[in-house]
Amino acid sequence: MGDKTRVVTVANLREFFHDSLDAALANQRVAAADQTAYYIVNLLTLFSRSEELYDEADAGGRSIRPLAFMLADALEANSVHDRDRALRRLGDVALFMAGFFAHSFSRRLVDVDYYISMGGGAYGHLSESTRDFSAFREVFVELAEKFPAFVDVLNEVSAMACGNNDEDVLRLYEIWIRTGSPRAAAQLRCLGVEPSFFAVSLSSQ
Repeated sequence: MGDKTRVVTVANLREFFHDSLDAALANQRVAAADQTAYYIVNLLTLFSRSEELYDEADAGGRSIRPLAFMLADALEANSVHDRDRALRRLGDVALFMAGFFAHSFSRRLVDVDYYISMGGGAYGHLSESTRDFSAFREVFVELAEKFPAFVDVLNEVSAMACGNNDEDVLRLYEIWIRTGSPRAAAQLRCLGVEPSFFAVSLSSQ
């Protein structure tokens, strides 16, 4: 079989995400409080079920509500409870999508830096104003402050789950240019490409 993607089969998905997250955090030297790591593992486990990730249906099937609409839901909420729920959904979806599907954004109107900005902002607002999720205040603070780093960490977790054997060098370079991702830079160097902001773009010639 010549499948490009090798899916890792595990008996316990939560355990897999826990071990993979620990390994990725260590590999990238990203510090995370135990409660924050636990939150991320729960998030990954939850969104592995499509009915939890997808929340809209259209003619083409189920889809994820655009982040801008989620933000509008928060801004137009009739209560603090509804606002905080909308912000949490926005932050969670942005983190998951940027962490696991960054390479697919090249085919979309928005890129990974948009998800980082929206997700980090949502968690930041939650950390300052949340009432219903007060127990997670410090988690939201850390997620907001380290959002780009956690996206990199989840990129690695995603690579552990699916054999990442068809790296797109140009896409890696684009991600590095947009976000300054240390992981993207390291992958480029492994592929023999030295990241540089002064490189000439082929599209400009």
